[in-house]
Amino acid sequence: MKALHLLAVGLAIAASVPAQNTGFPFTNEDLTYSVNWPSGLSLGEGHMRAQRAGSLWNFELNIDAGVPGYQVKDTYRSISSSEFCSSAFDRITSHGSRKTDEKETIKNGSVSRTTAGGGGESQLASPDCLRDALTLLYFARRELGQGRVPPAQQLLFGGLHQIRMEYAGAQTITIAEASVQSDKVICTVKSATSEFKFEAYFARDAARTPLLFKAGLAMGLFSLELVR
Repeated sequence: MKALHLLAVGLAIAASVPAQNTGFPFTNEDLTYSVNWPSGLSLGEGHMRAQRAGSLWNFELNIDAGVPGYQVKDTYRSISSSEFCSSAFDRITSHGSRKTDEKETIKNGSVSRTTAGGGGESQLASPDCLRDALTLLYFARRELGQGRVPPAQQLLFGGLHQIRMEYAGAQTITIAEASVQSDKVICTVKSATSEFKFEAYFARDAARTPLLFKAGLAMGLFSLELVR
């Protein structure tokens, strides 16, 4: 009886200790995604990483996918403050024969852009707190975790664009053959000459883990689906 009593006390103490939150923004994080063709066939993988470095965050996204005759290899890296204001954004992309190697540094209300391969340098005026595309994703996760949708704002991605994020309600989706309840957000990105929309689905965990992204391209609806 005494052993049973001690076991019961131990279980009660364990139940009273809250589980430690994992994943961004509580801990460093590594996520792997499958890049999927409209039919569901996997075309490759994506890897997303968040690492804390003192008062800064380092974010990285790598995509390696393609079909015969057309390969996509992208690397995006950003550095942001603890308030998710970008200080640097690098993007190296290879889409078939088209390649880009660009570095953007944000400081004192200005963006300095340097493009490799003879692209030269340029300057852009920016708001005091500007977010590149990668930093904005992590900022959105923090805001959603606190019950807020990020306001419309400027976005840095090879230039300045406007982005609006709209909450589209709860939706049950299938991830790794399991049904998962998520929060759906519709993102609209506008430049001076075009408009692009994509969908993002976030888990209802404390980290607001991105489960799925969907984007309509000329060849159909492509997706980036969480593997682990």
